[in-house]
Amino acid sequence: MMNRSRLVRVLLSFVDVDVDVNAPLRALALARARGLTLALALALPLALGSRVLHAQDQIGIAVGSTPESAEVEDLEGNPVNLADYIGKKPVLVEFWATWCSLCEALEPQMHSAHDKYGDEVEFLIVAVAVNQSKRRVGRHFEEEGIPGQLLWDGKGAAVRAFQAPSTSYIVVLDATGKVAYTGLGKDQDIEAAIQKALARES
Repeated sequence: MMNRSRLVRVLLSFVDVDVDVNAPLRALALARARGLTLALALALPLALGSRVLHAQDQIGIAVGSTPESAEVEDLEGNPVNLADYIGKKPVLVEFWATWCSLCEALEPQMHSAHDKYGDEVEFLIVAVAVNQSKRRVGRHFEEEGIPGQLLWDGKGAAVRAFQAPSTSYIVVLDATGKVAYTGLGKDQDIEAAIQKALARES
């Protein structure tokens, strides 16, 4: 019989389009902890979705709002409070996983945006604790490189604070800490999202 971890990987491999996520990441994490039957119930909607979402639709945390404080970790296990980054300069937050094909499709844009705006914008890559370990994330970072600071959301605090529905979810905050953009999937225009936040400074 296919084990739970492999089953979730197979289901998530179908996610190659932008989908409406009925089961948020924290629910999938709970399913993973509690058993295969619940994992099937929650992972299938995640993989298949009930309708297609456009990349620029407002999803998750509301534009104009300020996210709650959330404590995550760096890869050495040191606590990092995301509030320490908010309200100083624009911040881009991507919810990411090693198995996320949509995240992989976004990488060229992310590298380009980081090269262009890295001095003006803080790039935070939040690795979700779903079907991956901190060790695996660290190994991927060493082998592939990721544009920005890589953080580990082991308890789902950032997922809850930003109401992240899935990986490849990006939130851009302006310099005052308010949400300027949210988007999901491979068709996002990251540079345009950053420019929205920068435009609020002028």
